[in-house]
Amino acid sequence: MYSTFFKHYWLKSVRAPGYYKNLIVNIFVGLSAVYFLVIFVLLGFMMPKILAEAAPKLDPALTFNGILIYVTVLALLFRFLFQPLSTINLQSYQVLPVKRSKLVNYLLIKPLLNPANYLTLCFAIPFSVTGIHPAYGLGGAFRFVLIVIFLIWFNTLFASFLKRKFGSSVTGIASFLLIVAGLAALEYFNIYSVFDLSQLVFGFLTENRLGWLIVLVFSGAAFLLNKGFFAQNYYPENFDKKATGKQAETQNFTFMERFGKIGEIISLEMKLVLRHKRTKNVLYTAVLFLLYGLLFYPSDMYKENDAMLMFVAIFVTGIGMILFGQWIINWEGSYFDFLMTRDIDTQSYIKANYFLLLSLSIISFILTTPYFLFGRDILINHSVAFLYNAGVNIHVYLFGATFNTKRLELSKGSAMNMQGVSYKNFIIMIPLLVVPMGLIGIFSLFSAKHIALIILAVLGLAGIVFWKQLLEITEKQFLRRKYALCEGFRKKE
Repeated sequence: MYSTFFKHYWLKSVRAPGYYKNLIVNIFVGLSAVYFLVIFVLLGFMMPKILAEAAPKLDPALTFNGILIYVTVLALLFRFLFQPLSTINLQSYQVLPVKRSKLVNYLLIKPLLNPANYLTLCFAIPFSVTGIHPAYGLGGAFRFVLIVIFLIWFNTLFASFLKRKFGSSVTGIASFLLIVAGLAALEYFNIYSVFDLSQLVFGFLTENRLGWLIVLVFSGAAFLLNKGFFAQNYYPENFDKKATGKQAETQNFTFMERFGKIGEIISLEMKLVLRHKRTKNVLYTAVLFLLYGLLFYPSDMYKENDAMLMFVAIFVTGIGMILFGQWIINWEGSYFDFLMTRDIDTQSYIKANYFLLLSLSIISFILTTPYFLFGRDILINHSVAFLYNAGVNIHVYLFGATFNTKRLELSKGSAMNMQGVSYKNFIIMIPLLVVPMGLIGIFSLFSAKHIALIILAVLGLAGIVFWKQLLEITEKQFLRRKYALCEGFRKKE
């Protein structure tokens, strides 16, 4: 019976209208997966040396065991935010002689068989050879790999349970972040060493012959939690009640109406963001990516790489605009025909989208001001990056959005979801990131980085000063492409 379920899932996928249309995107995603696979393998072999430099007094295996609890909690957070829930058309199978337990088991087992879950093994297996084997022997290396697999199972199942039970709410995300911050605070203020606890626990699991069984028991407990949830929420109407309750909580943003027609349009778009799974996931992703600079700014490796530092500055100061800008018109595809028949002039519609992206860029810039503590260069980079985002990249996104005629299905999550994505989404990244990085990189070769910064700042200021004239160009382009957009958004992939 399970083979039949998977066969139906495969046929549903290959028979979807957009399966063969997204060939270029699928090829790009496949090449990206191969790239990261190679990176993980190399990182696995190099990790013992990296850990030895970071903590010279500890064995690399012990150091890794100490941070493994943080890795597990953060992986659980990312799964909670981005892991799509496994679904099945219950009504189609409920009228057939299929046991309920088999349907539930299929829903729980299906995500465990996703190959993407096991990309971590591309890191774990090489590290077990170079880092775990010298400390714990061959048996310990084998047990380490088993522990990683069962941790993946636990995170996948437990994240699914939390998501089904509580949903991807702001409260749930805040709770996760508080837990991580609490663990870090205990470590930082020497109140309690979570690092030592993690080192002790995972060291015992790796060293003990039956240690891997303990992690397997936790995975089984997560499986039973999901089974218990489905025992009470098996029928679709139970989920409908939850959905209705959530929709009632959505804010109205009536304060935006004081800004006239433009304010009403922005209010509608804000409601759209908070009412749909895909847009909410993008919003949560934007918040997490604000921390992206912490991977680069504290490291001495990137202090001399001016082009990379400019990339980070543009990315973090404009993350809201970057993530939402690529879908600024597409996310309205399901009711675009209705929108075009209302009393909304093109100028107000384009201006509303402009001010929405500008607001997201300003908010991102304000939230990243703590990075100024890393020095004057970071302050200058962020200021120039903000000007470039507000004066150039916003207009590039608005103009480029008129060419993307693929409709987005907002009811689905954004993780590993390439629906609505085309090669145009990648082409638009050239003026967004490649041009400023290239400009900084070229002038840095001649020790003239300041000239590149001045050029980028002037371009940004020009775009801000002449924003009305630039929006007029976008309005004319939108009018030329309006009917092509209407036709494209009517097609479901």
